[in-house]
Amino acid sequence: MPDARDVSPYDALLLLSFGGPEGPDDVVPFLENVTRGRGIPKERLKEVGQHYFLFGGVSPINDQNRALLYALRKDFADHGLDLPVYWGNRNWAPYLTDTLREMVRDGRRRILVLATSAYASYSGCRQYRENLADSLAALETEGLELPKIDKLRHYFNHPGFLEPMIDGVIRSLAELPENVRDGAHIAFSTHSIPTASADTSGPVGDHGDGGAYVRQHLDVAQLIADAVRERTGVDHPWQLVYQSRSGAPHIPWLEPDICDHLQERHAAGVPAVVIAPIGFVSDHMEVLYDLDTEAKAKAEELGLPMRRSATVGADPRFAAAIRELVVERAAVERGQQVTPCALGALGPSHHLCPAGCCPARAPRPAAAGADSPYA
Repeated sequence: MPDARDVSPYDALLLLSFGGPEGPDDVVPFLENVTRGRGIPKERLKEVGQHYFLFGGVSPINDQNRALLYALRKDFADHGLDLPVYWGNRNWAPYLTDTLREMVRDGRRRILVLATSAYASYSGCRQYRENLADSLAALETEGLELPKIDKLRHYFNHPGFLEPMIDGVIRSLAELPENVRDGAHIAFSTHSIPTASADTSGPVGDHGDGGAYVRQHLDVAQLIADAVRERTGVDHPWQLVYQSRSGAPHIPWLEPDICDHLQERHAAGVPAVVIAPIGFVSDHMEVLYDLDTEAKAKAEELGLPMRRSATVGADPRFAAAIRELVVERAAVERGQQVTPCALGALGPSHHLCPAGCCPARAPRPAAAGADSPYA
């Protein structure tokens, strides 16, 4: 086993996330960043921004990242890891390029990246790698010495990611009225993506119907459902469902939608539902609006008892899992033999994204992978 405190050759960890507005005046500029290059008019962005305005124009994601940042720093310090943790976003301050510039000026030369997305997909993995390449290109034009960047492997099936979600589902079931609890259905929810993107998610060998994206979510759902059965003695039926669809209506996206699913389950006589948002690391806007607002309203309209379980957030077990992944990856870089920690049928993910993994529609440079122009 590798030394649990040895993180060499790395000298920093970068928490890389999506970002979100922190006030009403930020909403449209934030959405302009998210949709840049798509030609979406400002009036349409104002309509989309109503989700944020319902919550005062503030996305909870930045505060949730601050909490995770604190949890990581505390866990590292408590376990003797001398590894500074930085934070950068794709679409809002602190911007990724600014954070990488700060890291370079602080003398950081070997950087590990933790993306706040646990699964393989273009938007959940490769797009972050493209953003890293864009930022490195910007620093290169400024004449700065470029660091070597690696990305932590997908952590969807790490016990430290799974255990908080298992506990959350069990708590949510316990909150249901006793007369409907044992018959409750579990709806495991994640972000819908175009089916074409799902089919090409993961390495080329995983491409096909649903790709790695769907298979990984199904594996997580099965692991949680099995654990709930073992700990409660009740075998709850479950299904993988989707939320937060966007884009042109003629393009096929993964289904069923969570609200359609609630309607169908109610019609089938299901007495209650627990929604488990396994596709999300924290309770950000898509969880608060699509589940706690829209799905909740649909369940109330149907008279269907519903509870929504918590995401992992800054749970200490998740912070510990990240520490273990950092130590694991550092040992791999030093050429040591390691046994990656992973549950379920799929096993641990690759440490280095291979060429052809989660391809973009239009090829763009992507860092921290086998096809990176920044070796």
